[in-house]
Amino acid sequence: MKLNSETVQIELKNGTVISGTITSVSPSMNTTMKTVKMAIKDRDPVALDYINIRGNTIRYIILPDALPLDTLLIDDAPKKKSNTRPQPARKTQRPMNRKRQLQR
Repeated sequence: MKLNSETVQIELKNGTVISGTITSVSPSMNTTMKTVKMAIKDRDPVALDYINIRGNTIRYIILPDALPLDTLLIDDAPKKKSNTRPQPARKTQRPMNRKRQLQR
């Protein structure tokens, strides 16, 4: 993951703002953070060691200004070699209908 160990701010759909260091992000955007400060609306901020955030509760993620997005957005993962020759279609027998099976 490219944003591992980056300090970001995450705003949730309920208005809570969470600041901390990203530990991991799953494909469904579930995010784990460490060294967290969580500011819930109309409450005092809370400091936490770790937090897991469900992906569908995230409104947006504020990235640091110093982050080089142009280099991070380049897809440097190895490409899977595609099979250029199509596979021949398989011939299958049509199943007999129920009447034919009973007559035999």
